[in-house]
Amino acid sequence: MEITKHILVNLSLLIILSFIGLIWFERKRNLTLSKWEAYIGLVILILVCFIFSYRPTPTHYFDLRLIPVLIGGLYLGIGPILCLTVIAIRGIYGINFGFYATIALYLPSAIILWRLYPWFWKQHSMKRVWVSVLVTFVLSLLTASSLLVSKPPINFYDAWFAYLVIPAIGLGIMSYLTEFFRNNILMRQTIVKSEKLHAVEQLGAAISHEIRNPLTAAMGFVQLLMANSLPRHKQKEYLLIIKEELRSAERVIQDYLTFSKPALDTVETLQIKRELQQVISILRPTANQHSVEVITSFALIGSIQGDRQKFHQCFINVMKNAIEAMPGGGQLYIETRYDRQNVSIIIRDTGIGMTKAQIDRLGEPYYSTKGSKGTGLGMMVVYGIVKAMKGTLRVTSTVGEGTEFIFQFPSALTLSEPHD
Repeated sequence: MEITKHILVNLSLLIILSFIGLIWFERKRNLTLSKWEAYIGLVILILVCFIFSYRPTPTHYFDLRLIPVLIGGLYLGIGPILCLTVIAIRGIYGINFGFYATIALYLPSAIILWRLYPWFWKQHSMKRVWVSVLVTFVLSLLTASSLLVSKPPINFYDAWFAYLVIPAIGLGIMSYLTEFFRNNILMRQTIVKSEKLHAVEQLGAAISHEIRNPLTAAMGFVQLLMANSLPRHKQKEYLLIIKEELRSAERVIQDYLTFSKPALDTVETLQIKRELQQVISILRPTANQHSVEVITSFALIGSIQGDRQKFHQCFINVMKNAIEAMPGGGQLYIETRYDRQNVSIIIRDTGIGMTKAQIDRLGEPYYSTKGSKGTGLGMMVVYGIVKAMKGTLRVTSTVGEGTEFIFQFPSALTLSEPHD
């Protein structure tokens, strides 16, 4: 059973290398395989078959080179070029009876695979597996039949068993793995597409809801203003309300634009202490309204590279959430730390806190700890801005005690230093 043993070694190597190739393919970002990439991989399998073939005479080579050719021909449509490659490689090993037998087998095979490929892909998955096995069996039968002409010094029962059984089983296994892997990719792409559509639906619903409310209120006051009987002070009051409602709608749109395109519009050096003081001054009335005491501890120095407007937007969102997490009042601690490599910003509140499950979902699209009162866009914007500014964000929280946000950004001094 010498031939059977070597053919089984060939099959083992093909399955192992194919499995490695599938793992490599799965790790690709776009999950697409060009025909040139496939051709190179299949040529490697063919060469492995030649290298580990059984050679009872200089003329006869017993191996499974047929399997990579059929996989490439049936599944990828590159059968003709693979057949020519096999003939060329066999010619390198010598121009003899084995070379001419290879031509006699693989030239017709090239034509058959070229004509069979379009029909093959019209069949359903399991039928393709059975067609692959049948084609392999027929071509293996022709290969084994050629031994009756050359009559090498071998055990013919061994050769016939090796060629009629092992190649068909081997290609059946590889064909089934290919179909399984292909169906897995198609299922994954379908799930991703479904999730994207679901995300678009949720986004549309969230934004339309958030924008409709202020616009509806604004339209109501516009209708009231159209009545000429309103006193002047009422008109001014209504105009201020309309302005505030439109500004609320604008903030929702701005949050969406920042989330969808987190890239920085302008990059400049930001003095952290100065920028945070401006943010605090904007939120001071809100903090007073919620009876929240703002306590700061700023490092003397510390600067980063970033977009001033987006920086303000990021920390307004975080501090506003922290203030709203303390409905009964509390303390909001804002601290900065500086070293040569990084600038850290710590924001800590004494509010209601969050569970681990809530922290894990923080920043997910459309997830909000405020329930129906929030769209979830705010924290998505925060994470997007932090990422665009090459920073990191870590959140810790304890229910009933409060939440701590730790931001870390590369120091502007580090970014400006020349690299060797």
